[in-house]
Amino acid sequence: MADQGRNKTSAIRDDVIAKEMSGELRANRSTRMEEERELQPPGEDQPETDRAPGTTLVGGTPPGITPEGVELRSELGRNLGRAVYPADRNAVLKTLHRNNAPDRVVELAQRLPDGEYGNLQAIADALGLGGEERRT
Repeated sequence: MADQGRNKTSAIRDDVIAKEMSGELRANRSTRMEEERELQPPGEDQPETDRAPGTTLVGGTPPGITPEGVELRSELGRNLGRAVYPADRNAVLKTLHRNNAPDRVVELAQRLPDGEYGNLQAIADALGLGGEERRT
């Protein structure tokens, strides 16, 4: 029998565990009723985690774009997929309708000027959502 590595669970069990945890991961808060089962925050005497010396760990919003812009770009990308590109305004709207995109995403895409878009960044630029600033 082939060696399965150090993982003591099967692929099927991994899927079951992932399904059990998905609600808690998506909720971004505790989903446990019994307080003693909740994860405990770090103690007051424990230092903050730093990514690099002299810098504090912060959220995932890159410079040059707002948190709302990140969320909208993410929703656009999730509902458009990769197969739509290159696409014009009508193809973008048709794909969003076909994928049952949220109304706010469809309304945002309706503001797109006519033209051809090669990727999500081009759409975001046309909508004024901002873009990441490259670090040098």
